[in-house]
Amino acid sequence: MKKLHHTLVSTLCVAAAALAGASVQAQGSGSDSVYSLYGRGTTHIGFNAGLTDYKLNDGTGLFGSDKNSTAYNIYAGSYFTDSNLGMEVGYTDFGKVSRAGGSTKADGINVSLIGRLPLGSSFSLLGKVGTTYSRTDVSAAAGSGVTSGSQSGFGWSYGVGAEYAFSRQWSGVLQYDEHNVAYAGSVNDRINITSLGVRYRY
Repeated sequence: MKKLHHTLVSTLCVAAAALAGASVQAQGSGSDSVYSLYGRGTTHIGFNAGLTDYKLNDGTGLFGSDKNSTAYNIYAGSYFTDSNLGMEVGYTDFGKVSRAGGSTKADGINVSLIGRLPLGSSFSLLGKVGTTYSRTDVSAAAGSGVTSGSQSGFGWSYGVGAEYAFSRQWSGVLQYDEHNVAYAGSVNDRINITSLGVRYRY
């Protein structure tokens, strides 16, 4: 599983490079306003940081738990030529929480179809839907009712957000994302992230 995860990370890097190449072709077509971050067919990279909310049971016994941690997300995306639809790939570190006398942590690679709804020259609503290949590691105390171990697999994901462009290249983003991930013991549950970030168009 670790080898597969490393392969997917490499695939993410290759995909980002491919998106960068696509942006060179896109620069010659379409036009955007002075204040709009995205013209049609443009490419972006971004970085977000925010709060993770693990939607997991706490197990049994008197063990303490913590469902919140700090998440980090890097991504690259490109809108299709003459369209407000596109694709995006990214990597997210969901952070680590104390749970059931041990700890739970997760990370994942996401591929999504993205869309935007411009509401002016510099403000847009955002949406995306796709899949996340996640890897989770759980350690728990005996008698906690929580299964320890590592697990990897695909699950659905979606996100909504808002973006404000400060210039033709830079914008700020407020984002809410939800990922369905797999845990040891055939358990699947959600991880929610509320984050702030910046995007750069090239």
